[in-house]
Amino acid sequence: MRLGGVDKAWLVRDGVPQVLRWRTHFAPKVGAVLVSANGDASRLVQAGFDVVADHVADAGPLAGLDALARACRTPWLLTVPVDLADASDGLLDVLLARRGPDGAHAIDDDGMQPLVALWRTAALREAAGATLDAGKHAVHGLHALLHQPGVRFDGVRFGNLNTPADLAALGATMPAP
Repeated sequence: MRLGGVDKAWLVRDGVPQVLRWRTHFAPKVGAVLVSANGDASRLVQAGFDVVADHVADAGPLAGLDALARACRTPWLLTVPVDLADASDGLLDVLLARRGPDGAHAIDDDGMQPLVALWRTAALREAAGATLDAGKHAVHGLHALLHQPGVRFDGVRFGNLNTPADLAALGATMPAP
């Protein structure tokens, strides 16, 4: 059973909503924090986030990547899903060190993590737009199109908070209504 449309940004772990957890973790290492969100973004805006909405409806995470690439003002864009269960402290440094010309994506003990990735922003803008224009929505295809190397994180499981069992395993709770 999945979480039934719950806004995962506000899932709480150790008293901290996921979206705030990842901002605290990554903000000192990046130029800006952008959040891809559709629907009511007022709570994110109130929390001080720059919120980016999809330009293409019903195209899943690829539309979010496209919107983030359009909004990003730095040469590189690091993406992590808000429902990520764990991120190593050196994630960005390792991706930077092992990237190809257009970036890199993470591979953990569970396999490829297509949204845990570092993208050359200009390349992502072009590739995401072309992929969406072709009617394709799979993020995996972008990594192949951009010839991004997969960077192996041995002994790491990034995981996702997708089910009540995932929440229970990490002591996470549903957001307040």
